Amino acid sequence: MTPADQPAKRPRTHSRSGDPAKAAGRPDTSKPVGPATAADWISGARLRTLPLAVAPVALGTGAGVLAIAEGSWHPARALLALVVALALQIGVNYANDYSDGVRGTDDHRVGPARLTGSGAAKPKHVLAVALAFFGIAALAGLALVVVTQQWWLLAVGAVAIVAAWFYTGGKHPYGYYGLGELFVFVFFGLVATAGSAYVQALTVNLEAWLGGVGAGLLACAVLMANNLRDVAQDKLARKRTLAVLVGERAGRVLFVVFALVPFVIAAFLALFYPTAWLVQFALLAALPACLIVLTAKTPRELITALQLTSLTALLYGVGLGLGLVF
Repeated sequence: MTPADQPAKRPRTHSRSGDPAKAAGRPDTSKPVGPATAADWISGARLRTLPLAVAPVALGTGAGVLAIAEGSWHPARALLALVVALALQIGVNYANDYSDGVRGTDDHRVGPARLTGSGAAKPKHVLAVALAFFGIAALAGLALVVVTQQWWLLAVGAVAIVAAWFYTGGKHPYGYYGLGELFVFVFFGLVATAGSAYVQALTVNLEAWLGGVGAGLLACAVLMANNLRDVAQDKLARKRTLAVLVGERAGRVLFVVFALVPFVIAAFLALFYPTAWLVQFALLAALPACLIVLTAKTPRELITALQLTSLTALLYGVGLGLGLVF
């Protein structure tokens, strides 16, 4: 989060009785902060994660167009699917900001400060924004259901929103028990890709499922890079991410697996769709990310790896989607 340009006249300090530092007997080192600016709210949306929403929709749309016998496509449905994915991703980001902030998990983070955890925004305001984006996702999803007349998709959308909230929300968030990667693999990989294909062709072909696996693994890689950066702080806050559970060394290896297996899938699909070979150029971003994660010694390096992996996911999803069609 970008700090406010001018501090408030009466700066507030961020402090909670449940602060892990205080519980451990350490002094409160929080600093006064000013009210959140527009730039802070935009930063709170975590724009660098949005490629994880775009990639599966692009890939799934390409797979869906491939499955349509007459070779046509439905751009309005693709746009609605994109709105669902983007709104859900942004909603998750704000919901995480709220939930981690009120728990005190973000009190010791080493990455960009969060709206709630820094005290720059009231928790209820961050929660309201998160719910607003979930509402946008729900409305776009409802429009898709009406257009396609596939009413059972309402259940899929409801499960996606509930899963997004309980990632870090509720009394027992599953993101605190090493299941975050499973969430992003299922919903930002398989569901988003297969769903985007389905609303195009009303069927899901093998290309969509395989592409969904690739997109999901890259989403897992982004999350792993983020969590490797915060391992020490998450241990302190008792947030048991997969990186915390398996340890930093194994987490780095898992990152490489998550980042490179999608290119094996792309190579297999390229045997049948030659243009898909062009997706391998995304390795120009993926390989440096892997090298950085394997050798990183500072949080800043892992943030760079996260950015490169997000770029990889975007190139992979859009490139493979186009490769299936052309």
